[in-house]
Amino acid sequence: MARYTGPKTKISRAFGQKLFGADKGFDKLKASNKLNPPGQHGATKRRKQRSDYALQLMEKQKAKYIYGLLERQFFKTFQAAVRRSGVTGEVLLQLLEARLDNTVFRLGIAPTRNAARQLVSHNHITVNGRVVNIPSFSLRPGDVIAVRGRSQNFEVIETALSRKTEKNAWLEWNRDKMEGVFLAFPTRDQITETINEQLIVELYSK
Repeated sequence: MARYTGPKTKISRAFGQKLFGADKGFDKLKASNKLNPPGQHGATKRRKQRSDYALQLMEKQKAKYIYGLLERQFFKTFQAAVRRSGVTGEVLLQLLEARLDNTVFRLGIAPTRNAARQLVSHNHITVNGRVVNIPSFSLRPGDVIAVRGRSQNFEVIETALSRKTEKNAWLEWNRDKMEGVFLAFPTRDQITETINEQLIVELYSK
């Protein structure tokens, strides 16, 4: 299962925001006003203004880190978005949100997307009553996502659900049944990630 395994705080510093969920190192730097970009001198006035290409590339990299995809898989998702009707950038984000690992995270079953990916890969999640262990599995409206019976008492899942605060209009969660429903693809205004998807479209359209 290909995924980014390098230093997470350093990457988050480069973008000025937490990209991988909870990050104590990032919080500590922010509290001490030391949240500068990586490098010997951090942000300096002497650094040149970024080109359009650099901005587009950074936005793509940010989206990849947030959703936990490597280049090949991200590009395949973009190609799928191009083939669908609608605004390509918005469709791209909808397809990323419809991934099973992302939905497990959004439902609060796991504290991070990385943890959600592990739960899916280790056969703890079912879709419409069948075990699915493919994190990139694309959900459709009406699909039912549930925690497998013997996994429902796992401490990591119980802890994540007890800390769940985020609610998403395109998802429905039943705590008693330990299952959720993917109601619909989210609209752009419902997706809270700070991504400028148009820059990604421009990058791939060159």
